[in-house]
Amino acid sequence: MKTKKQKELIDSFLLMLGAENESLYREIILYLSDLGYNPKKDRSNISFKHNLHNKQIVKIGIRGKKDPLPFFALRFSGCKGYSQRFVDVVHAATNKFPNRTPKCLDKECDYCAGDPDTHVYTHTFPDGKKKSHCGAYALEILAITFEDLAEIKRLIQEEHDYLLKHEVSTV
Repeated sequence: MKTKKQKELIDSFLLMLGAENESLYREIILYLSDLGYNPKKDRSNISFKHNLHNKQIVKIGIRGKKDPLPFFALRFSGCKGYSQRFVDVVHAATNKFPNRTPKCLDKECDYCAGDPDTHVYTHTFPDGKKKSHCGAYALEILAITFEDLAEIKRLIQEEHDYLLKHEVSTV
């Protein structure tokens, strides 16, 4: 973390977690920090953005007051070739948020740079029907574990590379 305020923000989040989740989230946070992502309070969550492109890549927080559980969302719309677990995350998002269809496919939005097909979440159903979801969103991944860590880091790196290639202003 770069500032005392950022360190305090992260430390207060990690204090709410059990030992295993604290270790897992600390590792993800350190990985994001090494790539240049900074934590910022975003309502009741913490959002991670990079100074070069200012796009959110991860959002974390705590859900529930009675039985608090960690919340983890990852933007991985510029990534290809992920596991069934992440295919299922895209499937769930396309069903849960049917109104978040990507407007960039119809040239109605230019928030994300690059060809829309390269940064939109798409799920293909067994019958061949496709549904898409706006790629600007970080999608919630339920109950992450250390088994997910290697793929999460790979997806963070791939999305980071995509964002640096397409979203960094050359002006």
